Amino acid sequence: MRNIILAAALSLAAIAPSTSRAQEAVVVSDNPDVLFTSPDPKLNANKQVVYKIILELLEAGHWDKASQYIADDYIQHNPNAKSGLKPVVQYFTEVLKVQPKPIPGKISMKVADVVAEGDLVVVTYARTAKDPKDPSKTYSTTWFDMWRIKDGKATEHWDPALLNEAPDLR
Repeated sequence: MRNIILAAALSLAAIAPSTSRAQEAVVVSDNPDVLFTSPDPKLNANKQVVYKIILELLEAGHWDKASQYIADDYIQHNPNAKSGLKPVVQYFTEVLKVQPKPIPGKISMKVADVVAEGDLVVVTYARTAKDPKDPSKTYSTTWFDMWRIKDGKATEHWDPALLNEAPDLR
């Protein structure tokens, strides 16, 4: 009996590192467009600004429209781009060399959820990353963007980016 218990314990110990990292995959919304609406008029308006930022700027690359959705004194907390409308546009157009393409009818990013409270809108996305211990494998995690909206424009932005990181969220 003692040998069976010892064998079971050793078997569990052998698989513990892989099960300790097990987790559920992030679930993507079947209809992300509906997540960018709210019965509250203010929250709905704020969500729609963020929707346009994702659709027209981030996905379609129409940074010539950025002044419609981003304030001149925009505060950027991503370490890869400076604060201000002009530096953010410059980052996407000159550093990342984003080229405009047709604006799609709907967003294609893998949106999991959208939450709005007061002047903040948070969008969470499903993100797949390579396992650093085994690059042939991937794992599911979450990315987020949070914007502060004032007078119909984004005035501040947060995300978990690290230097030189621009994840593909599509």
